[in-house]
Amino acid sequence: MTVAAPLPEWERLRVLRAEHEFASVRKETRVAYLLWGLTGLIGGHRFYLGDTWRSVAMLFTLGGLGVWTLADVFFVGRRVRAVNRQRRAMIMARYGILDNGC
Repeated sequence: MTVAAPLPEWERLRVLRAEHEFASVRKETRVAYLLWGLTGLIGGHRFYLGDTWRSVAMLFTLGGLGVWTLADVFFVGRRVRAVNRQRRAMIMARYGILDNGC
């Protein structure tokens, strides 16, 4: 079993800066479900997650007459995880950090 050497200070600071940037853009599942509950028919949760075209479609069709809104209760959590994974990957790539997907 090998023990990894500690990161040099400049590398540690770069990782911390990337983590801080991700924390500032990270989406919360609770907030998405709260928005789904309060503004589901007009796509508020989709706006929050950055799905602009879908949210505009929900806005003008009242959530696909409620069908999309009801279906979204099963997909909101998965969509939050996908958005966060994508944002984290973009930030880590910008800082040149290989991310292990945590």
